[in-house]
Amino acid sequence: MQANSKMPNRHNEGGDTRNFTTYNYQVLRDDVFMLGRDGTVTGNRVAPVRSSSAVLVSSQNQNREWIYSQQQTISAEGFSGQTFNTHVPHTVRATETKTCTDCHVSKNNDNNAWMAQLLLQGTNFVNFMGRYVYVASGDALEAVVATERTEPQAVIGSTLQKITYPSNYQNFVNDGRELREAYEHKANPRALQVQLRGEYAYVAAGEGGLRVYDVAQIDQKGFSERITTAPVSRFGQKFYLKTKYASAVAAPSTLAVDPARWRMTNDGKMVDPETARQLGMDKLINEEQPIHPLYAYLYVVDKFEGLIVVNAATLLDGDPLNNYLKRQLDETKYPNGAFNPDGALAGANNITIAGTNAYITTDRELVIVSIDDPLNPKILSHISFNHPRSIAIQFRYGFVVDDDGLKVIDVTTPQTPQIINGATVRFQDARDVYLARTYAYVADGKDGVAIVNVKQPDRPHLDHIYNAEGKLNDTRQVKIAMTNASLFAYVADGKNGLRVLQLTSPETMPTYAGFSPRPAPQLIATFKTKGEALAVSRPLDRDRATDESGNQIAVFGRRGARPFTFEEMQRMLRTRDGKGDYFTVTDEPSNASRSFASTGRSSSRVLTSLLLGVLLSVTGYCGARRLRRKNAA
Repeated sequence: MQANSKMPNRHNEGGDTRNFTTYNYQVLRDDVFMLGRDGTVTGNRVAPVRSSSAVLVSSQNQNREWIYSQQQTISAEGFSGQTFNTHVPHTVRATETKTCTDCHVSKNNDNNAWMAQLLLQGTNFVNFMGRYVYVASGDALEAVVATERTEPQAVIGSTLQKITYPSNYQNFVNDGRELREAYEHKANPRALQVQLRGEYAYVAAGEGGLRVYDVAQIDQKGFSERITTAPVSRFGQKFYLKTKYASAVAAPSTLAVDPARWRMTNDGKMVDPETARQLGMDKLINEEQPIHPLYAYLYVVDKFEGLIVVNAATLLDGDPLNNYLKRQLDETKYPNGAFNPDGALAGANNITIAGTNAYITTDRELVIVSIDDPLNPKILSHISFNHPRSIAIQFRYGFVVDDDGLKVIDVTTPQTPQIINGATVRFQDARDVYLARTYAYVADGKDGVAIVNVKQPDRPHLDHIYNAEGKLNDTRQVKIAMTNASLFAYVADGKNGLRVLQLTSPETMPTYAGFSPRPAPQLIATFKTKGEALAVSRPLDRDRATDESGNQIAVFGRRGARPFTFEEMQRMLRTRDGKGDYFTVTDEPSNASRSFASTGRSSSRVLTSLLLGVLLSVTGYCGARRLRRKNAA
């Protein structure tokens, strides 16, 4: 959005406006199928869902200063403005239609990513990185300019830049494909991991504990210091939290979600979030679901202290007088306000949050911690690994990297996770893993980026390893994001800095359309960081409306419309109305006789049909006997 730019108003009422806003079609997808509950007017029936109106706002003043850049919107109820809408089907196709495996787990177990997308949990494929890429480079937090400023927002060095900004592209190529513009803030003492959300970047700083940086003015040329620890003195607010050794930090979502907002009831009264949860969705004027309280916090893992919970919602409430970060766990129950029962989280090195569970890797095992009650966490289970370093969750499976390589676990029931025998891909130096639809991207240290096909999670196999002819030789972390129609990988390549890879391109992949095209990486840009590039901030989720536990996080554009609850999800996965066994389906059922002992709704239907047939036969036989006796009489 550009202020003081006179443009005609493009709505029906006509007239002029002083703000010009471009429209970007990136969010309109035709390669996915999603389901949810429609609005009140249709009785909340099941309906297709699409992502829509995913607004990011930038504003330029009369001095051509960008007073804020690509900031998220938040609904009045506190949901993310990455909006979704339900649409009642209104056409009938003669040839194509949805089949069994479009909505239920496939017998071949090859639709795990599809099911994650169907249920609005997201797949990381269309996530948005934006103009700035935030890198934790050990000595500093650095924001690297990776795209053009104007629309179309082409990634520098990409095919799109070559087409739309040919002179800029040629100058960039002639300059050795080196990114030059970046802004930094010296880390205190180190930046090990970073996560951007809204106007803040959260950094795990080792001995420096948790550090929160204000990056609202990152694109503002009127500010000499664009990344600050606080806009006022430390006596006015406290944007840090001391810990012994903060190894990682996780926000439950990259979406800007504010669970602390007050809500309006049908009688016009405003109520606090806790009262809103007690009243229930039906008492709220716009029928929005209450946001789960776990989204109010940051979750820090410390190598010595364990899990530390920090209130982040206080930075969003508009009150600058309460911006003092502190430990939220009760110190009478948890020593020093940290959760670490019997040292179970000693050596914690990473954390991933999926639904109401935190998956924490330590030096020796994976620990699954319930944060359904974030101020009273509890351990659900442990699994031993060979020095695990990271985990990624997609629908029913977790993908763990350790000293042996990439391993897969079944987390359908987090209380009893199971390592899948044989589901291992060996790597020499696996550091981190990130999933995008049917591919896992493993940061494989000196060997580069390993791309693993996980379409069938229980049968992963290496697709290929890319090292850019030896230039990628210290990879620490990989993040995937989409700009316009192309997919990109942002790689923290240790001593080499930030690397940008273009994964899909019309030049090398003329038929790359579809749900999950096979990536063909090309190194297109590099930025030499101040220190070793250790981590890259996760991009903005654009296809995620709910979490794995059925908690809504994105606003819906229909009154009463929403994603499925956890119980409704289970009905699509389990027999007996979501309370029985898990079942699988096939689009091509065999005509051969089937064993009733096999698990699955299809066998249940066969059994029901046979029993019904037997019942009708017996009824017919008895009726015929009565008729014969009557005639004989």
